[in-house]
Amino acid sequence: QVQLVESGGGLAQPGGSLRLSCAASGFTFASYAMSWARQAPGKGLEWVSGIYSDGSDTYYADSVKGRFTISRDNAKNTLYLQMNSLKPEDTALYYCAKDQRLNRDSKVTMERLYEYDYWGHETQVTVSS
Repeated sequence: QVQLVESGGGLAQPGGSLRLSCAASGFTFASYAMSWARQAPGKGLEWVSGIYSDGSDTYYADSVKGRFTISRDNAKNTLYLQMNSLKPEDTALYYCAKDQRLNRDSKVTMERLYEYDYWGHETQVTVSS
């Protein structure tokens, strides 16, 4: 069965960095676009960043552009999110998610949270001094 297991969250100071990982299993990882999303306290789920199945293209929400970097290692079936220059407003539960369609590398659909069929169990990121 499909499993997505996030790790790497924790406490960071403003301006600090964290690297999230998402270990995938149970499907052909290299054939699916992947994304990260987050849910801040008291707010809805927000798409953060996405990457094509082969890693050739990446996309970011305006709120994280220039600070976060998404990447993937298809040989290791792992998705990453490097988060730099962290701000208190980055505090949230972070989730990785798998596109529901095989080989659909689409900028148009990437931001649509309903296009993802499997989600990890989240990792907490807290940015505070």
